[in-house]
Amino acid sequence: MLSYRHVYHAGNFADVLKHIVLTEILQHLIQKNKAFSYIDTHSGVGLYNLSSEPAEKLQEYRGGIGKLNESDWPELANYFSIIKQFNTAGSLDFYPGSPLFALNMMRSQDRAWLFEFHKEDVRLLADNLKTDPRAQVWHEDGLKGLGRLLPPISRRGLVLIDPSYEIKSDYDLVCQTVIQAHKKFATGIYAIWYPVVERTRIERMEKLLVNSGIRNIQRFELASQADSLELGMTSSGMIVINPPWQLMTTMKALLPKLTKALAVDDGAFYKADTLVTE
Repeated sequence: MLSYRHVYHAGNFADVLKHIVLTEILQHLIQKNKAFSYIDTHSGVGLYNLSSEPAEKLQEYRGGIGKLNESDWPELANYFSIIKQFNTAGSLDFYPGSPLFALNMMRSQDRAWLFEFHKEDVRLLADNLKTDPRAQVWHEDGLKGLGRLLPPISRRGLVLIDPSYEIKSDYDLVCQTVIQAHKKFATGIYAIWYPVVERTRIERMEKLLVNSGIRNIQRFELASQADSLELGMTSSGMIVINPPWQLMTTMKALLPKLTKALAVDDGAFYKADTLVTE
């Protein structure tokens, strides 16, 4: 059993980027009445108590969502409105994970398939969803289970892939999984989260995807400080396949401001570019 549990990192700068990109994609999907499917390969528990002992141990949320004041971010109204649903006015006691961000934007006709491999976390995930009829929770490695869900009946969908990369081979495995999934569901939106601990591993991921033959791939990255082999995760990013047409414009406007707000030092930077054109 892997030891990673996201509660230690919930609401950090990487979560902020991931969930902003997620809400922007979902906002695009709900513009059409036709149903869509949401698949989350590594769902976590769904909702995180920022006052819990694990969250307080590292207090990473203080360098992420804790730095952002809603009044300064009218362009992130959807993102903040979801967070507020789990907190009393003016407080920040809880931070939702990807499944609850998604379910709060989904409609009655949409469906979610949520994978979680950690035995305790999958139980907490089911409890936090309060038996939402739109969602199915599976105690399974999402990278292994993804293929059987594709293509979804709706023929519209978003796949979020965000493992911990606790096992170094996950970098290659994620790319292999996406390449195979794309063969089954070429029109789906794929959002791949990655941490930058060793830049060479990310460069290899990008190369594998660029050389895969898959078209229409964009990258969005936010670094709170310069790359470093000594400091752990200094940056994180989202690689999006088949992104909504306006996503690049939105993120290019947002990332400079967001990077400034979440910077740890003068080494902070961002990326918003196209890896492969349509």
